[in-house]
This record gives sequence, structure tokens and C-alpha cells, in this order.
Amino acid sequence: MAAERSAGGTVGGSGGGSATPPIADGDLPYPIADKRPDLVRTANGLGLDALTVEAVVAGKIAREDIAITPEALRLQADIARRVGRDRLAENFERAAELARVPEDELMAVYELLRPGRATGPEPLRAAAAKLRSDYGADRVAALVEEAADVYVRRGLFTRRF
Repeated sequence: MAAERSAGGTVGGSGGGSATPPIADGDLPYPIADKRPDLVRTANGLGLDALTVEAVVAGKIAREDIAITPEALRLQADIARRVGRDRLAENFERAAELARVPEDELMAVYELLRPGRATGPEPLRAAAAKLRSDYGADRVAALVEEAADVYVRRGLFTRRF
């Protein structure tokens, strides 16, 4: 838990898609859990102080309470962008989109992206459309569509092994 806290912990969320809390200009709350624990919330709205071994043993902490939230990832993106790490910020933003995608669907897209797995661009385009429509994952969908175009140009739809 300490390693997660120094990396930012979990932030925001009251079980749904709540907005990322604003950070004042000039404020750089990194690590978030240490410098702005008021921003740290689990997906079920619990604060960091509620995340204890005793609470876990008592069954008061659900699996989603220890997973990073989209809000935490967007907050990390904001911090990365403030210190000039735009590429890292973009990665955090894509991760925020993926945080609500079920694991089995995420793994299916991953499998399609492996060279030689999809037979053509259509399955990748369909996966992108589903990510966009079902989860609002526009950045990730654009990345998958870009991959489809690159795979066409490079002939990666032909099974290579």
C-alpha cells in the first residue's frame, strides 16, 4: 500500500464517473496521497484513512477500493503535464479511459493488437468502436484505429508464425 500511495494512491470517485478534483495553479501535490490526502478516494468513496488491515480483515474493503481510479489517473496526468511530461500525461489519460473496461474485453483487444492475430483491420476497427461507444475511451480507440492503419501498411495481418 505504501508503494501505491507514493505513486499517487487512488483518487476521486464515489462509485461512478465523478470529475477529477481541481488542483490550484502552482500547486503540485505529488505524491498526491501525502500532500493532498483530501483528494484521495476509492471507487466507493472511502478515504485513505479507511484503508486499513483491520478494515480488510473485517470485510469492509472491496476489491475496487484498492484499484486505481480513473480520477487518480487523470490527476496524475495533470501533474505530469504541469512538469512538462506530456507523453506521460497522455499515457495516464489513456489508462484512465481503460480503468473501467472489464479485464476480459481489455485482454481481447490486446490479443487483436498482437501482430498476426487479427485477420484484417475490421476486428480492430470494431474493437475501437466498442471502446468508444461502451466506455467513452476515445483516446484508446484512436490508438487502436491507428494500429489498424499501420498494420495494413506493414502487412501485419498475415499470420507470421
